[in-house]
Amino acid sequence: MDKVVATAAEAVADARDGATLAVGGFGLSGVPNVLIQALYDLGVKDLGVVSNNCGAMDSGLAVLLSAGRVARVTGSYIGANKEFARQYLGGELEVEMIPQGTLAERLRAGGLGIPAFYTPAGVGTQVADGGLPWRYDGQGGVAVASPPKEVRTFDGTAYVLEHGIRTDFALVRAARGDRHGNLVFNKSSRNFNPLAAMAGRVTVAEVEELVEPGAIDPDQVHLPGVFVQRVVALTPEQAVAKGIERRTVSASPARGTKTSGTGTSGTGTGSV
Repeated sequence: MDKVVATAAEAVADARDGATLAVGGFGLSGVPNVLIQALYDLGVKDLGVVSNNCGAMDSGLAVLLSAGRVARVTGSYIGANKEFARQYLGGELEVEMIPQGTLAERLRAGGLGIPAFYTPAGVGTQVADGGLPWRYDGQGGVAVASPPKEVRTFDGTAYVLEHGIRTDFALVRAARGDRHGNLVFNKSSRNFNPLAAMAGRVTVAEVEELVEPGAIDPDQVHLPGVFVQRVVALTPEQAVAKGIERRTVSASPARGTKTSGTGTSGTGTGSV
């Protein structure tokens, strides 16, 4: 089945207000920016987002968040996103913060048809006992708190029950993809993308390189096409547009000091 859709706008055209989204990416790496922009242009609002974080700087999910289009976030990291923190503390946004590994497994479980699972992560904390602030009242108080979760003991160890996550849509970005939806992710951009893709009832993948079926070695496929319903081929300009969240440059060495390199390095958590 050829799953290629002509444009990102067409790929998300059936998204509606109140839809839930699982979105891949970590920081600026592997974020489906083109699809997110298409959702923004569509004008949908009151979205429920499941993602590790909710965008960084002015990119990714921050585009929807800053426009007031996101109603609820299920994630594991706020980071340096000041607008995310402001909306959360101001009572404008409901946020369910959970351990990062638990988030990954909840997405995977939902995609594989596993309704729930037990994990030791969070036992003895508010993750299991309840009371985490999901929504503030804007006055410093808690308007909505997380409920307690079931805890059981197996072989002398306590475990908390966590539920799998399923969403209306999933948006992911891959380095390569074929017309059948088989995807390959590049290095750190693999992050949450395969897991988010599994969780979506309708999964849309933007790919930097579109190839014909058979061009990808089956042993190299990171996500089988059975989890993907729509594929959008990026333009060359879109494919190379990748940001760097933080850039650091080392100080020049003292005069006369021997170095093994140029003395300058650039690092960051940009898209790969």
